[in-house]
Amino acid sequence: MTREGYNVSTALNGVRALTLIQKSDFDLIMSDIKMPGMDGIETVKKIREYLAQNNKKPIPEIFITAYAKEEIYQRAIELNASGYIEKPFDIKTLLQTTKKAIERSYYN
Repeated sequence: MTREGYNVSTALNGVRALTLIQKSDFDLIMSDIKMPGMDGIETVKKIREYLAQNNKKPIPEIFITAYAKEEIYQRAIELNASGYIEKPFDIKTLLQTTKKAIERSYYN
């Protein structure tokens, strides 16, 4: 699916996201923090491990959350992701955060 000039792939859970990362290259990972099964934090950790073990460059991550005041959000911040978006959000915020994260990864 292509929107706003971005090619988008979706995964309904962390296991599927990891499988997609193993099969294709991506410029950005956007993950909800709370997900069934493996949460977004654990998903990002496993993706980072996979990338490091396979000598692949890091992929910037953006976390989406409705739980900015909870401990799980603090755990996400500790991962030093490229961005955080609090629900509810508007498309402008989503696009700005996406653009910044991708641009930063190209210049680093």
